[in-house]
Amino acid sequence: MAKSISGSLFKKMITNGAINLKNNHQEINHLNVFPVPDGDTGTNMQMTIMAGVKEVTNSKSKSIVDVSKILSRGCLMGARGNSGVILSQFFRGLYAEISTIKNGSATIDEFINALIGGYQMAYKAVMTPVEGTILTVVREAADAVHERKHEFNTIEEVLSVYLDEARVSLENTPELLPVLKEAGVVDSGGAGFIRIIEGMLWALQGEMLQTEVEPTIVADKQESFLGHGIEEADIKFAYCTEFIVKLTDQENFDKNSLKNILENMGDSLVIVHDDDLLKVHVHTNQPGVVITLGQKYGELQTMKVDNMKLQHSDIVETLYLHEEMEEKIDYQPINEVRKEFAVISVCFGEGIKQAFSELGVDYIIDGGQTMNPPTEEFIKAIEAVNAENVIILPNNSNVILTAEQTLDICENANVRVLKTKSIAQGYAALMVFDTNQSLDDNVEAMSDVMNEIKTGELTYAVRDTKINGFEIKVGDFIGISKGEIKAHHQNRLDAIKNLVKEMVDDYSEIATIFYGMDVPENEVNLLRDYLLKLNSDLEVELVNGKQEIYHYVVSIE
Repeated sequence: MAKSISGSLFKKMITNGAINLKNNHQEINHLNVFPVPDGDTGTNMQMTIMAGVKEVTNSKSKSIVDVSKILSRGCLMGARGNSGVILSQFFRGLYAEISTIKNGSATIDEFINALIGGYQMAYKAVMTPVEGTILTVVREAADAVHERKHEFNTIEEVLSVYLDEARVSLENTPELLPVLKEAGVVDSGGAGFIRIIEGMLWALQGEMLQTEVEPTIVADKQESFLGHGIEEADIKFAYCTEFIVKLTDQENFDKNSLKNILENMGDSLVIVHDDDLLKVHVHTNQPGVVITLGQKYGELQTMKVDNMKLQHSDIVETLYLHEEMEEKIDYQPINEVRKEFAVISVCFGEGIKQAFSELGVDYIIDGGQTMNPPTEEFIKAIEAVNAENVIILPNNSNVILTAEQTLDICENANVRVLKTKSIAQGYAALMVFDTNQSLDDNVEAMSDVMNEIKTGELTYAVRDTKINGFEIKVGDFIGISKGEIKAHHQNRLDAIKNLVKEMVDDYSEIATIFYGMDVPENEVNLLRDYLLKLNSDLEVELVNGKQEIYHYVVSIE
């Protein structure tokens, strides 16, 4: 019965928690409030924590201070979706408390304080914390063990009570959040967090899960490009080289100096500097020289060198380690000449990507519904565009927090994240972007436009439910606007008509319709005719977005 947690024990606990979440992540996905096919809380959380576990697994340290720091950093870089960001911030708060420990193990009191620090940091990550979510679960569980801290004799007792209180809190989430009660579900983020704590407790009890953790590998640009048809002979720099160094002189470290050297030794360069940790990724033909250079800055923590020519035949399989998250990252070359402005946008659907590119987007991150990109992808994108001022369009409410995490990490650019919650908002914002204006003026103009338009999407139900006064059956088409289900019907055309009828009025001027890859042209024309019937002065723009899952994405200005 452990009275303290060493780095080695903590590593086992976290790994077991990640495995338990992975084994149950589909169950978490099904807890989505809306019965739509993009319920991905479980997927986002498991990929976030597995990014952390991957880094922890590579570490040989036995100190809980080191292990918790590496876990925090890994989760930060791999965070996906709102639930993943909140989870990463929980572990960041956990580390913030543990970092003050003088030896390599955490006592009972120190562990309880870390749990308190975890929920406090998680709350800070959200601009407007909502009770009845994962935030409530981590707070109430931590407060409960803190109140009883004098009763505990072992770490196992602490975590057992923490888990019990978390379960009670989770069951109460529908009472705090009416939309959960109406949908007949508990909070999915809280449920995912409990799976992690279950696995951690089982590790303390000696019950190690047998399923191996599959590390979350996000293929870098060159690897992904290879997977789509580039021959082995086209690989200019053969060795994908990564390392993490603990800096010995953090204050005097010059990131630009290192960047200038490495740029002449390869491509696909990404340098991340966070406190006393330096992470470098580069494709080079001189991996030994690169790693030796890194050692000049401090103590080598982890390193990895992969021969991409040897891996070429396995690239496609590597890209799809997670069947739920078929990550596709377009190869885009790094700009050699620094620009004044660049726009990064998250998009899905080949037609939508093309439309955004034509409006001046410099870098497109493939993602959105069911594919929430991690923090690291935004950092790579910012490095790639090489601009003084960068505007990010997340285009999904579940991607905004992830994008905002780059604000504290990227030092070489003025980064602004517009809180675009849909493709339609992002598209409207781009229409007023002007490189002749200042960054502040652009952000203000784009924000004004995106907040003035009405947006909606049409998808289909994956389960029966009663919500917002509607009784919805599996397979029904459902229209969503302003975060609520506004229409549903068994016929797709009737469903989209019902949705736009809620959105169009006498003051509407422009309707932009992005239609999906399975929508026939005659149906789109019938929808256009219906829009003109609602308002004969309406200007209707039709865009073949070729997107999946969401048959229609609509904006009304």
